[in-house]
Amino acid sequence: MRISKTVAEALAAGKPIVALESTIISHGLPYPANIAAAKQFEEQLTAAGVVPATIGIIKGVPIVGLSPDELELIAAEGTAKASVRDLPIIAAKKINGATTVAATAFLAAKAGIRVFATGGLGGVHKGAIDTFDESADLTTLATSPVVVVSAGVKSVLDIAATLERLETLSIPLVGFKTDIFPSFWLPTSDYTLDWSVGSAKEVADIVASQNELGSKAALLIANPVPEDQAWNQKDHDRVLETAFAAASEAGVRGKAVTPFLLSYIVGASEGVSLEVNLALVRNNIFVAGEISKAISGEG
Repeated sequence: MRISKTVAEALAAGKPIVALESTIISHGLPYPANIAAAKQFEEQLTAAGVVPATIGIIKGVPIVGLSPDELELIAAEGTAKASVRDLPIIAAKKINGATTVAATAFLAAKAGIRVFATGGLGGVHKGAIDTFDESADLTTLATSPVVVVSAGVKSVLDIAATLERLETLSIPLVGFKTDIFPSFWLPTSDYTLDWSVGSAKEVADIVASQNELGSKAALLIANPVPEDQAWNQKDHDRVLETAFAAASEAGVRGKAVTPFLLSYIVGASEGVSLEVNLALVRNNIFVAGEISKAISGEG
């Protein structure tokens, strides 16, 4: 693993740092919108006085703090999607890879970065009782001590089962200024949370308690997309219903289901889902930056 000079200096000085994933660059957006978004996310943090650390793999080497040229390489077509189990294979093949939530959290924790902003967390898929289809995000977060700020889990997943798994894996979960678990494009769901916080300082206090207890689990912050930037629920429900029907008709199974659904939803929503996606990521980055500053004593 290589840590960029800027990130290494920030770590040594105890400055606020926020890790960012790279799959949104390679698989979440088309070129050149993907590279523009990646730069915008980093600029947002820099403007807030926080060091951005976008994580990816270049020629087999995990990089914590991608350079502008390296971001362009990640944005290129054919970049491998890298979860934790893929890291040694991509390293051996010496190819480029974009890190998922799981791989980003794993590498951020390994580098000593305590806060990570993403869009939506992976979770348990619908029908998992038959398929055992569950994201590696969940098990990885059980052993990766990072604060993960997300807008809940994508509403194409089984939210109830995901919440049960988070409890089983002893991953602390708190709502940020909410006691309702958000569902990615929507700020709410049918599920309430046991705990909530009202400020970044409260999150920093929980992190301090985790450190004292020697906890190795992540701290998941459920941060809802602002109401005025969320997707209209009726349109959301209609599009999701047609997306699941299309996936069933096409016979899509396993790890191909979520990419199929998300791609279908972008088209069926005429790009609305993508705009909400970008809005919620920016909101998560803002909250992550405030948390990072609070942890470092600069908040």
